[in-house]
Amino acid sequence: MKVLIVKLSSLGDVVHTLPVVHDLRTAFPGARIDWVVERAFASLVARCDGVHGVIPSELRRWRKAPLARSTRAEWRAFRHDLHEEAYDAVIDLQGLTKSALVAHMARLAPGGRRYAMANRTDGASYEAPTRWVADVAIRIEPQTAALERARAVCAQALGYAPTGLPRYGLGSGEGPRSDAVVLVHGTSRPDKCWPEDHWLDLGRRLLAQGHSLVLPHGSDEEEARSHRIAQALGPRAGVWPRLSLDALTGRMAACAGCIGVDSGLSHIAVALDLPHVQIYNFDTAWRTGPVDHPRQRAVYAQPTPPVDSVWAAWQAVTIAG
Repeated sequence: MKVLIVKLSSLGDVVHTLPVVHDLRTAFPGARIDWVVERAFASLVARCDGVHGVIPSELRRWRKAPLARSTRAEWRAFRHDLHEEAYDAVIDLQGLTKSALVAHMARLAPGGRRYAMANRTDGASYEAPTRWVADVAIRIEPQTAALERARAVCAQALGYAPTGLPRYGLGSGEGPRSDAVVLVHGTSRPDKCWPEDHWLDLGRRLLAQGHSLVLPHGSDEEEARSHRIAQALGPRAGVWPRLSLDALTGRMAACAGCIGVDSGLSHIAVALDLPHVQIYNFDTAWRTGPVDHPRQRAVYAQPTPPVDSVWAAWQAVTIAG
């Protein structure tokens, strides 16, 4: 069986989709699984155990200059890659017009089918073309967590029951670890951020506990904040260089744990099974946060969780670990 997963973005959503690869390989041990994803996240998907091929897209960039010569050439190459294989199942796990277009362009094997969601789930984006393109549209309970939504769609599409806790296939933090705690302060939405003085208070507590600290970043603004925090906390706080997602994931896997806001990097920490506290300014942890895991907790409060609450959660997950 050849299966094509269409999940283009964003980083957190891609991470929440990774467990379907293990589910599919468990149900169909000989399955070949390919994945279409935005190029920025391709190295992470390629790291996932069980993914055979990654087809990078750059739909976000192509839309900005649709008539440019380079766009036309890259689009032709993308279509060629989509047609290289004929798939028994093309599964759109994005639920948007852009993913429906990709699913429509993919080549089916004789008897193959396209699958997609028939409805929107709470807190998630959804656009009708996804079900117009599908041969089979699958209805999902509206209040379904992002992680379980992807698993449920694939299971119903191909007729198996997912079992056990999610397996992300990125490797884990098993083996020797450093004493470093990753502080994930950056996120694509400013209203998800945690105050800088809170990070400094938390950082001092972690340093007093014997940890060193590392701060990743993905933009110039985040890099400047990383340096401000590290400079204020002293020589045992360091700033990582900007890394590919694959390299960043490898570094995180060797750390003692992670504390971060609701962001893609925090979700990678969950996927790596690190002791982790995820900070929420909105009551959305039920949908995207760590679920039923003694070493991973979400902390929510408005306008933002106090340092004491995050610290108490950190103490709990490290004891459990």
